[in-house]
Amino acid sequence: MLNILNLIDEAKCYEMVRNLRWPSGVRCAHCDHFWVKKRGFHSSSKHRQRYICKACDKQFDDLTNTIFAGHHQPLRVWMLCLYLMGLNLSNRQIAAELGLNKDDVQQMTTQLRSGIVEKKKKSP
Repeated sequence: MLNILNLIDEAKCYEMVRNLRWPSGVRCAHCDHFWVKKRGFHSSSKHRQRYICKACDKQFDDLTNTIFAGHHQPLRVWMLCLYLMGLNLSNRQIAAELGLNKDDVQQMTTQLRSGIVEKKKKSP
């Protein structure tokens, strides 16, 4: 049986987040300075790049200060959820497709929607 979760690559998801978040190069998630250095990968995800800012000396990673930070679901699950939302599937349908609890999907879709609204507010 075909599983939708096998159709998307975690490394590509992180690459996409980096490209969308920092189209002109990585900037500090705390002070927005461009003087950052890579610090290996996150212990929970081999594709989640860690950084240290040489201006403010704070550490951050690809997901710091994003709607994806601090959650137990892999980034590819979030991306698939967003994709399925775009197809106008209900939370129950998304839960069934991703093999998740409907309450978890409810929380994810609520956060994704609020993140989209927040992004639109910040755009000129």
